[in-house]
Amino acid sequence: MNKYTKNILKVSLPLLLGVFLVWYSMSKVSLSELLVYAKNADYTWIVLGMFLGLLSHLSRAYRWRFQLEPMGYNVKLGNSIMAVFATYLINYTIPRAGEVARASILTNYEGVPFEKGFGTIVAERIADMIVMLGIIGITLFLQFDFIYGFLIERFDTTKILVAIVVGLILIFLFSKFINKSQSKFALKIRSFIVGLIEGGLSIFKMKKKWAFIAHTLFIWGMYLLMFYVTSFAIIDLEGISAGAVLIGFISASFSIAATNGGIGSYPLAIYAAFSIFGIQEEPSIAFGWIMWSSQTLLIILFGGLSLVYLPIYNRNKKNMP
Repeated sequence: MNKYTKNILKVSLPLLLGVFLVWYSMSKVSLSELLVYAKNADYTWIVLGMFLGLLSHLSRAYRWRFQLEPMGYNVKLGNSIMAVFATYLINYTIPRAGEVARASILTNYEGVPFEKGFGTIVAERIADMIVMLGIIGITLFLQFDFIYGFLIERFDTTKILVAIVVGLILIFLFSKFINKSQSKFALKIRSFIVGLIEGGLSIFKMKKKWAFIAHTLFIWGMYLLMFYVTSFAIIDLEGISAGAVLIGFISASFSIAATNGGIGSYPLAIYAAFSIFGIQEEPSIAFGWIMWSSQTLLIILFGGLSLVYLPIYNRNKKNMP
């Protein structure tokens, strides 16, 4: 398979999957039903959720400057904010292209070398991944009895234990292979893991590490809070448990990587998580679409304005090589 074909597949497959999942979710809940939920929703909570999402994005833009300052780059907050919003918007078209565009924006308007700007983005993603793993760990701890009971109820205990043992053996064998093998694949994986560790540790070496960590926790706190408060907009989700919110949030977060911006996959991921707690299909999918649509509207609005206003904001500054 040549490079051109691979690039075409990278762009087209997530889009096709998104279209299929949109169709599939509509087969579960009709458009007329979704419109009823949208009409009856309490938009005070939806707007509040959008505001919390906005705060998280602004905090991400401010946090980015902590990584750039030790390298001698005092980036304008306006450029940092617009670069972050542009990233999210561009990722709706071509997955992961937004990160490249974000580093390029700093190269064009702030003179930050592309590789340095992109390196800080990779490091920040590592920090986000660590927090996400923390959320998963906390959720497993808090909801262990429920999750364990759910698995025992639906699956044979022996099969679960066998699956865990087999999984641990496979992980052990894979790690041994990665450590000893000199194949191209093993070297890439080893290099990737080393890079993750170094990137994670680099956070503790920066001057404003505690401010960076505080902003990271704030960003993810706002993500969780916007998910929770938006659920109040749907009457049928009144009294939703903390466990459902946490597992729904985790499921929805992973769905964003499956398709462009989570289109189609986001509502279904929430439905899959909520169904574990016996929450009905219609309000779950309706909430997923309302949650996804409100945050997407926020990104389209501010991302579009950012792309238009960036050259105007920097009109008195010559583009740097």
